[in-house]
Amino acid sequence: MISRPAVQIENLSVKFNGMEILKNIHAHIEHGCITAIIGPNGAGKTTLLSALLGLVPCSGIIRFLNENGDVYPPRLAYVPQNLEFDRQSPVTVLDFIALRHQKKPLWMGLSRSTIEASQEALEKLKVSHLLRKPIGKLSGGEIQRVLLAIALRDNPELLLLDEPISGVDVAGGHLFCDILEKLRRQRQLTIVMVSHDLSVVSQHADRVICLNRSVVCEGTTVEVLTSENLFAIYGLHAGLYEYETKNPPIPCDYNAKDKTNSSTAL
Repeated sequence: MISRPAVQIENLSVKFNGMEILKNIHAHIEHGCITAIIGPNGAGKTTLLSALLGLVPCSGIIRFLNENGDVYPPRLAYVPQNLEFDRQSPVTVLDFIALRHQKKPLWMGLSRSTIEASQEALEKLKVSHLLRKPIGKLSGGEIQRVLLAIALRDNPELLLLDEPISGVDVAGGHLFCDILEKLRRQRQLTIVMVSHDLSVVSQHADRVICLNRSVVCEGTTVEVLTSENLFAIYGLHAGLYEYETKNPPIPCDYNAKDKTNSSTAL
């Protein structure tokens, strides 16, 4: 089957205070795939996500392409690595979700539509039981699922996640990624995930971009996660843990309706 790029990145560079964080990035992100961005600390992974979100000044070209290969502005959603908040705050998950979607102050009460929409968003991630729980009492995995539920409310076409399982236990991390895979299949959602956990990447990602200020290599997970490539990126500390699975991920090119698409310059 023919792959269809959702994002094309050409000659992308980012500088801060005269220091080049990213240099001449050339890469593409395929439609309907989970693409992992890996690399050592300081490689520019989060900066690349910020560039895709339009949050940092950069040079070069970023093209977002629809299913017909035409340039368009996609609906983007972002899940951050950490959520900074007061753990002693009495704010509930419902209050937190309503902050974005309700215009009147929370102390004036929540509308029925806000409550129902919040409940529905959490149900899709199987965490509706957390609706009235103080957000400060949630585990790391529960917080990430709540953030994902919020990100999905606007039905995004491109989902960006920065270390989504950082601080989450191994079982919770794989559960979160299983949820991502299900979402990808159901919605043909394009997902870009920064991760340091190579075991998670090897089991859940369809494609990998290896970054160290520039692109070291990119391709399918099997092509990229080789001993030679990992040694070149991480040195002697590289490690890859293989997990057996009874239900391996369905390839991202499962859609039999894929068609050849043409590139359009901005």
